[in-house]
Amino acid sequence: MTEDMSLLEKDKEYVWHPFTQMKEWVEKEEQLIIERGEGIKLYDTEGDEYYDGVSSIWLNVHGHQKEELDQAIKDQLDKIAHSTMLGLANEPATNLAEKLVEISPQGLNKVFYSDSGSTAVEIGLKMAFQYWQQLDEDVGPKDKFITLTNAYHGDTIGSVSVGGIDLFHEIYKPMLFNSLKTPSPHCYRCAFDEERKECDFTCIKELEKMIQECHQEVAALIIEPLMQGAGGMIAAPEGYLAKVRELCDKYNILMIADEVAVGFGRTGKMFACEHEDVSPDIMAVAKGISGGYLPISATLTTDEIYDAFYDDYETQKTFFHGHSYTGNPLAAAVSVANLELFEEENILERMPSKIEMVTDKLEEFEGLEHVGDIRQQGLMVGIELVKDKGTKEPYPWQEKIGVQVCIEARDKGMILRPLGNVIVFMPPLCSTKSQLEDMMEIIYKSIEEVTNDSS
Repeated sequence: MTEDMSLLEKDKEYVWHPFTQMKEWVEKEEQLIIERGEGIKLYDTEGDEYYDGVSSIWLNVHGHQKEELDQAIKDQLDKIAHSTMLGLANEPATNLAEKLVEISPQGLNKVFYSDSGSTAVEIGLKMAFQYWQQLDEDVGPKDKFITLTNAYHGDTIGSVSVGGIDLFHEIYKPMLFNSLKTPSPHCYRCAFDEERKECDFTCIKELEKMIQECHQEVAALIIEPLMQGAGGMIAAPEGYLAKVRELCDKYNILMIADEVAVGFGRTGKMFACEHEDVSPDIMAVAKGISGGYLPISATLTTDEIYDAFYDDYETQKTFFHGHSYTGNPLAAAVSVANLELFEEENILERMPSKIEMVTDKLEEFEGLEHVGDIRQQGLMVGIELVKDKGTKEPYPWQEKIGVQVCIEARDKGMILRPLGNVIVFMPPLCSTKSQLEDMMEIIYKSIEEVTNDSS
């Protein structure tokens, strides 16, 4: 039977896609099947080419079929594909850990591997919780977590418990532990009705009120530095992250930085925390760590936290957590090569001029009738479409305006994926200025045509 089925028919018969309403996927006659990639382009089975406008969901750095990354995997494959890290070590994972510590914010000296952003966050939560329970002094129960509304930290039970997007998380509420939610610094849709240029940082003041009341119960605060990704590309105002760090220090709370989406150059620096000279106590990284090649993630932490687990066997202070593919040699080897390319090709040094060009180009979008807000951190861009610009009235979700724009962009030669009414643009860091300009022109025309903009 399957021999007579096309590849797309087989996909529709057997595959359950992530974050996808499968009825729409199956019943739509035409769907793309990507066959290969080259540079920042993707090619489908029909031979059509597309710009990879979201870096294959926020992770590709140097483009597809990057020779140095391909070779790193081939070289490692000639040695060994995988061996466990439970009681053993391997060369690539060890070398990668050294590099990660070298490039990370000061004080993050220990590396714990896993295989996705969700698991990296989950590990950070468990480390923070267990850390407080294993201290000798009485610091209070320290068994709760503070998170932000609109937060997205992954899909495992712990990471969903500190998530703040009802559409994704509400259905699982009976399965989750309770977390404390503080308003996110959403300047366009401020919870306190403050204007962006007249902000009194009420969101920080409200956060401090919460912490004052319950800091003895709080193990950690978890935050996506500078930009909340899946929540709608919500950019924090300058100084917000540093103020959060100050509050954590003041009230003896650990700070967990979820750098899964914003790390590895996306914001213009290696890690978003660097923009405000913030060193978290725990940092979760994934996505760009391997250049977008293989699944691997890491949770970095301080010596102080590590030392709370460092004891004699009989104390049973071990961190009882692990994954079968932890520190996979193939993934670690390509991650080492990825970080070497950052240095060899001066990726970060070449970012400012690209970011400036994108910023300048985005000014043209402000003239479109249905562009309500443009949010940017480096090469992370969110363009929020609204039905009424004056009142900020959103398009009804049933209209799928973001989806329509992305379908139009696909017809024009670029793959995008929206977040509701927010068009996300997050190209590979290797994109040239002319390629960036070309991609942004596609987005502009797609918005213009779908919203019937007559500006």
